[in-house]
Amino acid sequence: MNLIVAVDENWAIGNKGDLLVRIPADHKMFRQETTGKVVVLGRKTMDTFPGGQPLKNRTNVVLTRNPDYACKDAVVAHSVEELLEILKQYPSEDIYIIGGTSVYEQLLPYCDVAHVTKIDHAYEADAYFPDLDSDPDWEITADSEEQYYFDLTYHFLKYERKK
Repeated sequence: MNLIVAVDENWAIGNKGDLLVRIPADHKMFRQETTGKVVVLGRKTMDTFPGGQPLKNRTNVVLTRNPDYACKDAVVAHSVEELLEILKQYPSEDIYIIGGTSVYEQLLPYCDVAHVTKIDHAYEADAYFPDLDSDPDWEITADSEEQYYFDLTYHFLKYERKK
């Protein structure tokens, strides 16, 4: 399985239920990676989407502990075990974990590839992603040229779990 995330230099991913920054090229890369694929997300992340609706042209799978949660055009799982059972019907390389924090933390052990947009800035934040740079199980296998968005610099990195 894959995961895809944008982090700041402290591995922060959000603040007060929102992204830290919106970078058009990052959103474009996200669309290119996930269109036609399976995205796995938490209910709170789904709530941040326009109208709280699933992403178009993808199979959306929502992981939530809320037994009453239902979402039109999305598959709902109420536990990691149930989620993993649902995901067996899809090729592992077509599955992307897209957040938020608790979903990333619960599913990181099942992922082999991480697509990370690393932003060279520290934001005020209250949501974080595990620091893959300090995790001996992960290594960077691809690094883009330095990217720019106004005064921000960032890189598209690919981390892979060491065999």
